[in-house]
Amino acid sequence: MDELNDDKKTQKLAEAIVGTYYGATGINFIDVTNLPVRDKILRILDLLTELLFPGYTGKRNVTRENIKFIVGDILCEVRTGLAEQVELALCHQCRLDNCENCDCKTRACRITDQLLDKLPEIREMLKSDVQAAFDGDPAAKSFEEIIIGYPYITAIATHRIAHELYLKDVPLIPRIMSESAHSKTGIDIHPGARIGRNFFIDHGTGVVIGETTVIGDNVKLYQGVTLGALSFPKDERGRIIKGGKRHPTIENDVTIYAEATILGDVTIGAGATISGNAWIKKSVPPGVTVAVATPKSLYARLQARGDRQKNKDKK
Repeated sequence: MDELNDDKKTQKLAEAIVGTYYGATGINFIDVTNLPVRDKILRILDLLTELLFPGYTGKRNVTRENIKFIVGDILCEVRTGLAEQVELALCHQCRLDNCENCDCKTRACRITDQLLDKLPEIREMLKSDVQAAFDGDPAAKSFEEIIIGYPYITAIATHRIAHELYLKDVPLIPRIMSESAHSKTGIDIHPGARIGRNFFIDHGTGVVIGETTVIGDNVKLYQGVTLGALSFPKDERGRIIKGGKRHPTIENDVTIYAEATILGDVTIGAGATISGNAWIKKSVPPGVTVAVATPKSLYARLQARGDRQKNKDKK
C-alpha cells in the first residue's frame, strides 16, 4: 500500500516538474541535440594541458623514446573530440540565429586545426609566464613547484587555450573552460581578455579580469585585484548593450597590488604601480605610483582643513 502511494506521489511530482518545462526557454534543452557536452570539453582541456606540460599530470610515463608517440596519440584524440564539440557549439548558435546555410562541420574542423597549430606559440607564452612567476616570487624554489603547485598556472594555461577559441567566435566552449579554471583556482579570467607575455598573478585568489581587458607584457597582479567595468550602457528598453570596450588597459611593466580595483575603459600607463586597496576610475600616467592615503595622512589632511576653516571663521 505504501509503495502504491509512493508511486502515485512520484508520478504526481514528475508531472508537476514536467509542467514547468513547457513554455520555458533557456533552462531546459529538450528535443535538441546540438549542445556541447561539458565533461567532454573538460576532458579535451586536460589533454591539451598534457601537451603544454608533458609529464606533469602523471597520467602517462613520458620518456624521450615515447614522447612523439604520446603527443601524436593525444593530438588525434583532441582533434576528433574538439572538432565534434565545436561543431555542436556552432550548430547551437546557428539554431539561435536561424542560420540554415552554414557548414558547421567544416568550420569546426578548421577551427580545431587552427588551435592545434597555435600550441607551440602558446607553449612559448607559458614558458615566459612560468619564468615571470619564478622571477617575481622569492618563495618559488623551482619551475616544477610553480607548474605543479601554483593555481595561477592552471588559470593562465586554460585562458591561453580558451582565448584562441574565443577569437574564432566559438560559442560556449571558451566560457566552459574559463569557468572550470575559475572554480579550481578562484581566478576569474574571461576568455576575451588579451594578456601579453611574462604575466604573473601572485597568490591569485579573488582576481577578476573582464572580457575587454587588455594587459601588456611584464605585468604582475596580486590577490583580489579587479579589472572590471564601471557601468553598463542600456538600450531604450533597459537591457544591457553588449560589446564595446568597457574594461581597463594595463600597459607594459605595471604592478597592481592586493585588492586594488580598476574600473572602466581607463589606461594604466607603462611602468605604473598601483597600491593595495586602491579604487581607480581614471587613467594613470606612465611611471606613476598610486597610493591609498594612510589613516595618519588622512587625519592630517582633515585636521589641516579644520584649521583653515577656523581661520576663516576668525576673519
